[in-house]
Formats: sequence, structure tokens, C-alpha cells
Amino acid sequence: MLLVIVRLPWAGDLGMHAATVQRLRHSLLHPGNPLVDADTPSPYYSPWMLLLGCVAKLSGLSVFVVLRIAAVVGLGLFATGVWRYVRTLSAHRAAPAVALLSLLFLWGTTLFNWSGFVGLNSLALTVAYPSVFALGLSFHFWAWLTRAVRDGAGWGVWLGLGVLWSLILLSHQFTGVVASLGALATVVAARPGRAVLLRLGAALVLGLAVLWLWPYYDFFSLFSAGADLEAIHRPLYDNLAGRFGLVLLGVAALALRWRRDRWDPLALFFVLGALMFAAGGLSGHYSWGRALPAALIPAQLAAALEVAAAGARSVRVAWACVLGAALAVGAWTQVGTVGYVVHRGALPSVVASKYHTPWVGYHWITPWVKYGDVVMATTYPSRQIPAYGPYTVAPGYPDIFLPDEPARDTAVRSYFDAKTPAAARRDILRRYDVHWVVAGRSAAQPWLKKVTSGPANQVLYRVLP
Repeated sequence: MLLVIVRLPWAGDLGMHAATVQRLRHSLLHPGNPLVDADTPSPYYSPWMLLLGCVAKLSGLSVFVVLRIAAVVGLGLFATGVWRYVRTLSAHRAAPAVALLSLLFLWGTTLFNWSGFVGLNSLALTVAYPSVFALGLSFHFWAWLTRAVRDGAGWGVWLGLGVLWSLILLSHQFTGVVASLGALATVVAARPGRAVLLRLGAALVLGLAVLWLWPYYDFFSLFSAGADLEAIHRPLYDNLAGRFGLVLLGVAALALRWRRDRWDPLALFFVLGALMFAAGGLSGHYSWGRALPAALIPAQLAAALEVAAAGARSVRVAWACVLGAALAVGAWTQVGTVGYVVHRGALPSVVASKYHTPWVGYHWITPWVKYGDVVMATTYPSRQIPAYGPYTVAPGYPDIFLPDEPARDTAVRSYFDAKTPAAARRDILRRYDVHWVVAGRSAAQPWLKKVTSGPANQVLYRVLP
């Protein structure tokens, strides 16, 4: 993973996070929308991204170097967080290592990548994302909370837990939901007394106050997210057996844990996560599917912990063999990940066939397109171009804080529609103060001057006065 970070393969939302750091490095107090030239808040302006923006501003390092630093920190938090949390569940010295292997490889026979899901291939593509940072913090949060309810911690510890909970929610809202479900399971399993409940209540109040006071966006307005968010998450409910079939081994382990202890925290954690995921699918709130790690993580950990569970040695050895076979299948599914650190030509053909080439990026436009310039482009390039400092006419991702997003999307579609009259296209360019157009060779117009060519027959055009 450290070698992956050196390369930092680009796919998915990396451009959004790079653009967020770009805006913060230029203005910490009023960064504006990260993707389009508009003065709106954004849920991407989290405490973690604010810190990265400060690092970029003070150090002068490029955004992608700062994201590599973020990836190292996130990876470190994840590894140490798993170690600390597993230590609260088992004293066996091998438990943390086996747990980490289960989290990375106990998935399915179909490759699955999504922010907040830490299979090895998904982690390779999202390691610089705030979701990895937030999940690493979540494991530390659960470990700290487990010890607090067991040992009767004082007020200071509980207030610190409240602040940490709010930081996780602000840094990555979906992972914050997973962290909250894990925390609820931990508290319920401990069946705390009145004194602990009072301190827990104070921690919740402080955490909610931090969420309410955060100045960069209104956290509670996220509950009114529109239909676009649901449509994006609908694929989370597809091909569950192929993507997560190996996790059934962990579900069996959870059943064994539940038989031994009806208040087992991992079993309760799994039930809460599975119920929320199922409720999202049944109600059409598909964004609730992002709570699925709340079911996957406890199952993966339970599968690992059964290797170190009490009981007959022969049973543990048999379980270890079954788990080892499942991990081998999961690792083979994700073996293409090595392509991110080994040149594809050096890979065996069967491995190379599993490797997915990352995005090329739009660095080729940067000698001409400057910070703050507006670029007309379709969705795919609009997810990458703002990473280098320019804006696009329409955001590459849904934005509930951008009131004119529908109008911007319509403008982009109209501009690239061959049936749109020339005068209407010129009007769109003037309306959004567009300086550049990124499109194919067939997009040439009298008011456009070709500047350079890029990959996949793309062309950068300058908009003439």
C-alpha cells in the first residue's frame, strides 16, 4: 500500500478531494464551491480537509503530494485502529493481523470498489480519501469507547469521545453513520449504569454542538439530500452474492459468538448495520446502503477472531483452514491490485487481465489553463479538471448546496448537443464566463481556437472573444 501511495492511482472521487484542497490552499476562510465558480458551502470542507489545505498553503507542496501525505496518515490510522479495537475483543497475539487480512480479503469473487469499503483494491484507489481517514478514526473511537464503558472513564474521556464522534461525521458522513452504529452496539452490549449514561449524554450533546457550529457547511441539511444521491447508490444493492459472498463465513462466526454471548458487541453491530442496509433497499433510500460496512466489518472481524476463540484446538485449526481458503479466494479476486505498483507488461497474463488501468488525468491542459479559469466539459473530464485549479461549468458530482445545478447541467448538455444553434452555444459560454472547452475534434467552431491535443482524441480549445 505504501508503494501504491507513491503512484497514487486516479479513479473515482480523487479529483473532488484534490479540488477541495486546491480551494482551501487559496482561501481558508472563503473557499467557495470546489468544482464550479460559485460561492456556496460544501460538505467536502471537513476538519481533515481543512488541515490538509493548511498544509498545502504553508508548505507550498502540490495538492497531489499533500494527498499522498493524507494517504499515509489514513493508512496508519486504519492499521493502528484495527490493532487497538481488536485488542479489546481478543488478547490473542495473532488476532489483529488475522483481522486485518479479513478486512482486506474476505469480500467476494467479484471485484468491488467504493469509498468506505476497504477491500485491498478499493483501498488502493481510495487510500487518500477522507473515508479512509474517517474509518481509521472510527476503529480508534470504538476501542476508546469500549475501554471507557468497561473501566468507568471520567468526564474528560467521554467529552473527548463526543468531539471525536463529531469529527468523524464531519470528515466523512457515511463513515460517521458506520461509526455511530458501532458505538451504539458497544454501549448496548456493555449495559452501562446510570453514571456512564449521564456521561454518554454529555458526550452526545457536545458532539452535536460541534456539528451545529461547524462553519463550512450545515451538517444537518444533508438529511434533505435529493433523489440524485439515491440514484448514485442504487448499484450498492446489485450482485450482493458475488461482491460479498465470502463474508457469509463471518456471519456464521457471528452466530457462534451470539450463542456464547447474547450481548456480543460484534453481533449487535452486525444486526444494526444489516437492518439499516435492508431498510434502505426496501424503502428506496439507497444511500443508506453506505451503512453496509457496519454489517461487513463485524462479520469480517468475527471470522478472524474465531481462529483465536476458546475451545478445542482441532476446531480452531479447522476454522483457520477454512478462513485461509476464503482469504486466498478473496486475494485472487483482487490480485490485479499489484498492477498499481508493477508495470503491467511484467505481470503474468492472468494477473494483468484483472488489472484496471487508472485514469490518466488532465495535467496536459495545465500549461495553458490557469487557476480559476472556467472550462466547458462533459461529466467525465469535469470530475478531474478542477483538481488542477480550474472550474467547470457543471459539477462532475451531485451537489445539494448548488441551487443552479440543474441549470448548469442543462447548459452543458445543450452546448454539446449538435442540434443547438451556434448563437445559443455562444450565449452559454458568455453566461458562465467560459475560457476553455475540452471536447473531441468534431467540436471545432469558428469561435474556438485549438491549443493542444490530449489522450483519447481530446482537444483543448481556447474561447475567442
